[in-house]
Amino acid sequence: MLVDFNTLPEESRVWIYQANRSFTEQEIEEISNKLNIFLENWAAHGSDLQAGYKIVYKRFIVIGLNQNKNNATGCSIDASVHFIQGLEKEYNVDLMDKMNVSYKQGEFVAYKNLSDFRKMAKQKAVSKNTIVFNNLVNTVAEFKENWEVPASESWHSRFLN
Repeated sequence: MLVDFNTLPEESRVWIYQANRSFTEQEIEEISNKLNIFLENWAAHGSDLQAGYKIVYKRFIVIGLNQNKNNATGCSIDASVHFIQGLEKEYNVDLMDKMNVSYKQGEFVAYKNLSDFRKMAKQKAVSKNTIVFNNLVNTVAEFKENWEVPASESWHSRFLN
């Protein structure tokens, strides 16, 4: 069952998929339509899952699941992964690689692989104050509070002096 992401309880589980490039307006519209259909029909052992999504900065797909209603199961999580993999193929975009880093450069969102981010940290091209996206957050509350944070407050801090 599709619901507005902003109505999901704070303890709802989230999955964040970051794209290695920005989506176009047309792609966002198409992906939103596909997400609407997928989440409207997403189920676990025949029970509807109450879920919503956001597309943020034309680059992140954030899916939230109200676990107070029903929990995702292995099969339902597999279905969501297959859905995301389908988007990857259709739009020639990488959404599943967790070893890449997105961060803000002014008002723009930049994307680097982890080794390049490490090099940039050594060269002081990024600092502890650089705003990074912590895609390891697990709940809506964590997403709101700890997703977009200075690198010093994230797992990225290990690369900074």
